[in-house]
Amino acid sequence: MTEALPPCPECSGVYTYEMGALLICPECGHEWSPTAAEPAGEGAGGEIKDAVGNVLADGDTVTVIKTLKVKGSPSGIKAGTKVRNIRLVDGVDGHDIDCRIDGFGPMQLKSSVVKKA
Repeated sequence: MTEALPPCPECSGVYTYEMGALLICPECGHEWSPTAAEPAGEGAGGEIKDAVGNVLADGDTVTVIKTLKVKGSPSGIKAGTKVRNIRLVDGVDGHDIDCRIDGFGPMQLKSSVVKKA
């Protein structure tokens, strides 16, 4: 086994080891799948990127790039809607932006449907 294992995504510990289908960090006890670690490498360090590849940060203003349907609303969020003061969260199902949209209230968006303004 000449291939080096990736460092722990939680604590950056270098003493990771394999146990079955998982990688384990003995320093912090974090367990993760090596196949899930590869795509996360693109956003290493918790970076979240918008639809065109710009790195997002808390407090940024973004623009919605496509019309979104909102459950319980007759009209959705139209493309071009500006969303101010976003917060990046570890959301459910890819919804990694927590924000407040005028006329709709608080909600979560996917970073793949927004562009940094």
